Amino acid sequence: MHVRGLLDLSAILATLNPELVPGEFVFCSLPDSTPADALHLDPIGVFTEREGLTVILRRRSAETNGIPFEVSLRQITLNVHSDLAAVGLTAAIATALSDRGISANVVAGFYHDHIFVPAPDAERAVQVLRTLQNDASAQ
Repeated sequence: MHVRGLLDLSAILATLNPELVPGEFVFCSLPDSTPADALHLDPIGVFTEREGLTVILRRRSAETNGIPFEVSLRQITLNVHSDLAAVGLTAAIATALSDRGISANVVAGFYHDHIFVPAPDAERAVQVLRTLQNDASAQ
């Protein structure tokens, strides 16, 4: 049985439970490629754009395969099951992180949201998200 995720922003924020995923990740562009072309890279995310295929890879996979990237990121998974129709979560997270000078790239999965932040800012970003959670829990 499928259980819907949370829709209420206050409830979502109060139960974010951010988790820093081990390893570093990179976003890469593979022009003139299809998702099937990238399977050997073991991507954790794929998105087809007009300019080419965007893949999210473990950094070592990009390096091993000679695929260029611009920045090394860490992944923070929000372990709350938010509904894809929930309003305000991305804005709340982006605002909290940007107020502290941390860049955030948000990828929504079916069950969870995943925030990719520059590797040097990862621990600080987790603390910002825990503070956001604690503040929401206190209300």
